[in-house]
This record gives sequence, structure tokens and C-alpha cells, in this order.
Amino acid sequence: MNLNPQTNSTEYVEGVGIYIHIPFCKQACFYCDFHFSTSLKKKDELIDALITELELRKSEFKNDTVATIYFGGGTPSVLSLAEIEKILTAVYTHYKVTANPEITLEANPDDLSESKILELSKSKINRLSIGVQSFFEADLKLMNRAHNAAEAKTCLTLATQYFDNISVDLIYGIPGASHEQWQENIQTLLDFNIPHISSYALTVEPKTALDTLIKKGKIEDVNEAQAETQFHMLISQLTTNGFQHYELSNFGKPGYFSINNSAYWKGKKYIGIGPSAHSFTGESRSWNVSNNSKYIKAIQSNTLPSEIEYLSVNDKYNEYVMTGLRTIWGVSIQTIETQFGSDFKSYLLAQSDKYLKAEMLYLEGDNLKVSNKGKFLSDGIASHLFKI
Repeated sequence: MNLNPQTNSTEYVEGVGIYIHIPFCKQACFYCDFHFSTSLKKKDELIDALITELELRKSEFKNDTVATIYFGGGTPSVLSLAEIEKILTAVYTHYKVTANPEITLEANPDDLSESKILELSKSKINRLSIGVQSFFEADLKLMNRAHNAAEAKTCLTLATQYFDNISVDLIYGIPGASHEQWQENIQTLLDFNIPHISSYALTVEPKTALDTLIKKGKIEDVNEAQAETQFHMLISQLTTNGFQHYELSNFGKPGYFSINNSAYWKGKKYIGIGPSAHSFTGESRSWNVSNNSKYIKAIQSNTLPSEIEYLSVNDKYNEYVMTGLRTIWGVSIQTIETQFGSDFKSYLLAQSDKYLKAEMLYLEGDNLKVSNKGKFLSDGIASHLFKI
């Protein structure tokens, strides 16, 4: 068991976040449109570049304390512990880090052997986010996942022996996956006593392999009605078993909310390190080039390969509405008035009226929230509240 877990709570912990993008995968999942490479040839150069970028950007957080460090990707678990610790050393060298930060590593089941899990449990990593997606072989093959169902279960058996704070990803709305199979997927995680679950509908992104295979008729198209039913099954089964549905795609038992992700949704600052990684200051958003070679070359010349967008008042309002409606905290009407003015408050209430009448939104005190009826359509509802 990881005997030094971070202090966790259902509320945001003061501090900023660092996201580190590891752009490598063993193989390409058919649905994925994130930036990654299946070639590890540039891995050493990339790691050195990540470390250099951390040093180049240390002034951005000179007055801040880092509360969360998140290794995402890609598949960060393809790195050795020595490589992970090399990056963490750079963080601790150049930034002020809180005494008990949440340090998350995204991992695939096929990378998490018992020896790897044991190594990680003795490191600063105190939270695992494991990409299981399904416990059914047909689903995993359809998505071209690198692991099989047996590896997924073995991985969780081992991981729960050494780590207390574990999140597992599941995907619903997979073509051909019955409601009974979906219920079994959820129950399997409950049987493992996993304290945090992130779950997403299978989405067909343009130019992915899944998009191509559906267009060629080799894979059945996704069915929105199936996805919506399975989404509501997920909510019912998890909330009945002590989980809080604290964000549209995230469920946690008390004390196990993702501190890193909660900070995103509450509009806190973070920097993204690595190719394609995004950063947010509250006033601007920036993102690095989505190309490993271009990223490495720029960093080697001490240049940040990023573009920046400064946010207008409308952008900030839209961002707050979008993120707020996805969470249990909702959108504070008082915050809207204080930060954006009475015109924005009046606009929000007017635009919300039809959704309030349809019982897709509701007011709880000062906070505008999405009802269970409206949750599956949350992002679409939010877009109708935007200021263009």
C-alpha cells in the first residue's frame, strides 16, 4: 500500500497545477485524437526537453505553490520509474511544491506489472489513473486497446494492494456492448472497491481510425440513445454505492475527488509541459506545438513552441458557465454579477429560463445547476447560455 498518500478532500486545495504530456503509446487506440507517437525513438530527447521546458517556465509560478502534478498522454506508464523521477526532480528543483501534492500517473493495464506497481508505490506517485475502458474482450478489440480483459483484472488486483488512491476509466456507448455488459463493467469496479471512476461516451472524432472504419462499414456507428441510457445507468449504479457525481464524467467517493481536475473546473492556473500541452492563467490560454520533433528542436534552442490566446470578457464568462455546469458546484449567479456585471447576470437568467421550465436546470440557492434530466445534454445546454 502507498503509505504516504496526498491529503485529499472534496474541495479544491490551494495551489497551482503542472500537467506533463508524455506523447508515446505502444499502439494507437482507434478512437483517440490526442497527440502521441507509437515510436519511442525520440524518448530520451523528449524527456530532456520536458525538463528544459520546466526550467524555462519556472518564473510563471514564482509566486505560486504547486499542489498537483499530473502525468498524462499518451501513455506515461511506458516510462521507467527512473525517467519519471528525473522529471519530478526537475519540478521539485524549479518550483515550490506543497508538502503533500497529488501526483497522478496515467497508466495502461499492460504496463502495470507487479514489479512496476511496487516501484511506483515507493515513489512520489500517489495516485494512479488506469485506462481499463472495458472488461470485455470484444470491446477492447474494437477500440484496439493494447491490453486484454484478464490483464485489466490482474492489474487492479495488484494495484489495489499497493495504492489507496486509484481512478479507473470506462467507456460507454460502445457499439455492440449490451446494457447488461455495461452494468457488469461498473460492478467489476465496485467489486475492486475503486474509489474514483471517470467515464466517457465513445465519441467518433474526425480523422481517427474509428471514424474511417465506421465510414467503411467495418464497425457499427455509435448510438446516442444507447450511450444516454448507459450514462444514466452509470449515475444510478455509482450514486447508489456511495459515489458523488461531482463532474459530468467523474465520480468519486468522499475524499477521492481528483484535486488536479477539480482545479481545472474551478478556473485555477496550470501550466502544460510537453508537445500539445495546454496552459491557463485565467487571462490567457496557450498551447504547445503538437509535433515531437518541432517541440524538441524549439526547446533545444531555449524557445517555447507555443501559441497564446488572450481571453475576452465573453470568453471568460463562457468558460465559467461551461465548466460550472459540468460540476456539482454549478454556476454562482453572484459570481457572474461580481466578475462580469449585471448585464451578464440578466442574460444568463434569461437564457436559462426555458431550461429551468423544462427541469433540465434548477436553482439551488445562488447556484445554477444541471438536473439529472439535463446532464447528458449539459455541454449543449451550456452552449446556449454563451455570450457570442
